[in-house]
Amino acid sequence: MSGTTTAAARCRRETGAGANRWVVLVVLCVSLLLVALDATVLHVAVPAVTEDLRPGAMELLWIVDVYPLVCASLLILFGTLGDRVGRRRVLLLGYALFGVASGIAALADNAQVLIGARALLGVGGAMIMPATLSILRQVFPDRRERALAIGIWSAVAAVGAAVGPLLGGFLLEHFWWGSVFLVNIPLMIVSLPVGRLLLPESRGDRDGPWDVAGALMAAAGLFGIVLGVKRLGGGEAPLSPFTWAPLIAGGLLMTGFVRRQRRREHPLVDLRMFSRPAFSTSVGCIVLAMLALVGLELIAAQYLQLVLGLSPLETGLRLLPLTVAAMAAGLAGAKLLRRFGPRAMVSLGFCLTAASVVTLTAMGTHDNTGLLLAGFVLLGFGLETTLFGAYESMLSEAPQAQSGGAAAIGETSYQLGAGIGIALLGSVMNAAYAPGLSSVPGVPSADSRAAGHSLGEAYEVAARLGGPAGGALRQAARNSFVHGLHVTLLVSAGLLLLGAVMALRLPRVMDCDSAPDAGTTATAPDAGMTATTTAPDAGTVRAASGSGRPGTDSAPDPNRAPGAGSAHADIPSPREVAERRVSA
Repeated sequence: MSGTTTAAARCRRETGAGANRWVVLVVLCVSLLLVALDATVLHVAVPAVTEDLRPGAMELLWIVDVYPLVCASLLILFGTLGDRVGRRRVLLLGYALFGVASGIAALADNAQVLIGARALLGVGGAMIMPATLSILRQVFPDRRERALAIGIWSAVAAVGAAVGPLLGGFLLEHFWWGSVFLVNIPLMIVSLPVGRLLLPESRGDRDGPWDVAGALMAAAGLFGIVLGVKRLGGGEAPLSPFTWAPLIAGGLLMTGFVRRQRRREHPLVDLRMFSRPAFSTSVGCIVLAMLALVGLELIAAQYLQLVLGLSPLETGLRLLPLTVAAMAAGLAGAKLLRRFGPRAMVSLGFCLTAASVVTLTAMGTHDNTGLLLAGFVLLGFGLETTLFGAYESMLSEAPQAQSGGAAAIGETSYQLGAGIGIALLGSVMNAAYAPGLSSVPGVPSADSRAAGHSLGEAYEVAARLGGPAGGALRQAARNSFVHGLHVTLLVSAGLLLLGAVMALRLPRVMDCDSAPDAGTTATAPDAGMTATTTAPDAGTVRAASGSGRPGTDSAPDPNRAPGAGSAHADIPSPREVAERRVSA
């Protein structure tokens, strides 16, 4: 064995003890930065992509939405795969695929190739995202330290969101739009050897066969549901078979997936985790938060560029306060969570975000820098507060041995909320925007219909018409876009307030009493060693069954099969594991 290999194995064996776990956190944050950059860097490039590749309205939606949709569809598959074959191994494979797909996207010469490359990026992202969160869960067993680590992890996600538009704007000022994808390749080149050297290998529960058929059912079901929503947003008739058929097929597939998981002895996703109020509520809060936000970010970027006439770089700078505020909320999240508890923190975060969204309805066709600054700062801080509290509660509630599956569920809810949010809020935007262009004086009906597809197309039609008719169409399109933006903001505010009510089911306080958790298998493959490690896990607040009162354990299920390892037994909490060990 070479000296380099021995050193790498020794470094991985020592991870999780002492200061090395913070080094692992740095590596995981770089992994997250890779994915977060790609999620936002394209937003400011959408107008340039539209001008160069001339995609249709549906193709443009797929260019933006196929990445989070594919990623959401495959997160459960790769999260559970990491539990079985090794989370580090899946993470490194994700790095490689992400780099290759970035090169294909950068060189795409038509919309179809770009959509395919973005789908491959989604596959790579699905490999990376749950692995980072499940490894973090493993190396930070103490809940206080884990809360701080999740705060740093989420702050890095905000950094990626901030750097994405800025970097994209800078690159578009000097290069072609494909350069926004090339930035992923240097990060991948650095991350592969560093991750192989420093990250620990770990595995969770590997009992039973891997349910590939169930994963494919979930992926196809999600695709069908979002495709139907997309067609509704594209102006298709609700009664058209191309609209309702994907919705019905997707719903049936998802229903079949849930039933399949419930009756399998070794399910791909153990749905019994959702019987815990803290876990299921956290997942719902993540979905609602992302559903309300991501569509707004895309629409805001178009508003800043097409209505206010800002350059891509100026657009990135205007969005910077939002992500800087999110970074601050992530870094302060651990202290806020200990002080206020999950329930108050997540609920107040939703309310603050809703207030910021309502404030932004004062935006008009003219620039208002102060209003945008205040609205974006409140939006970033409130949203990150919400996501931090929800993620921390969800991850602490899940057993460590199933951290890969739990992380996949959390990231699936994040990406699914983002994908459906773009489709849903895009549909609301189109429904409110298009009617304002149906009867512009001097504009033929065919041109009015074309202008109703998007603001960018309206500007192209106006430039072709020229004269008073073109000027009237351009002004009407700007006014209609602002009206649609206001309607979309109000819909988002309603979703956020719904999330604030949902968050009332979370525990009132953060319980940091340590309790042993089930061991996971950590492997140092280069050293040829496998060690089973049992680390103390932080206790979590258990809500009383049916009451929602914090600080009490849930009532036992009378139908529970005997034995903690039974396929039909309820998932044991860390506290239950500790009690069984004491009684033994």
